[in-house]
Amino acid sequence: MLDTFGRVDVLVNDAAYNKWIPFGDLEAMTYAEWQKILAVNLTGPMLCIKAVAPAMRRTGGGRIVNIASIAGKEGNPRAPAYSTAKAAVIGLTKSLGKETATTGITVNCVTPAAVATDIFNQMTQEHIDYMLSKIPMGRFLEVGEVAAMVAWLSSEDCSFTTGSVVDISGGRAVY
Repeated sequence: MLDTFGRVDVLVNDAAYNKWIPFGDLEAMTYAEWQKILAVNLTGPMLCIKAVAPAMRRTGGGRIVNIASIAGKEGNPRAPAYSTAKAAVIGLTKSLGKETATTGITVNCVTPAAVATDIFNQMTQEHIDYMLSKIPMGRFLEVGEVAAMVAWLSSEDCSFTTGSVVDISGGRAVY
């Protein structure tokens, strides 16, 4: 990409992978499953940032937006590795936001509540209903709502915000 365009202006890390544990406890998860979930949800974004940050520094700045999850702030039952990885993405965002603050690179993350996507096919209706019950607005987040927030965080208008965690959770998290 750098050979073609010469620069990277925006990186959005939107990787997500989870394996729902039918018993709801950590003992049911294998170490290999734990490692895979952390690799996709945490190591993947770190490697992408590591790959583009030098180019952003050379060209005077850029925007990095990590998609974490409300699970990273509150934890989700039957998702210990996913919740852990997304919490770590929040920590990565805060750390890098401070590290890059004087470089023109901003690093922020979004913590969305559940979005009704294909991942729901892995879940029981009981679990889906449980997740919905946690959202005061009484509905799931829509993809376009997340995209609008990411677009703003990626824009020139968002030049003084870095290291932030932006909730888009329908009132589920208010801290």
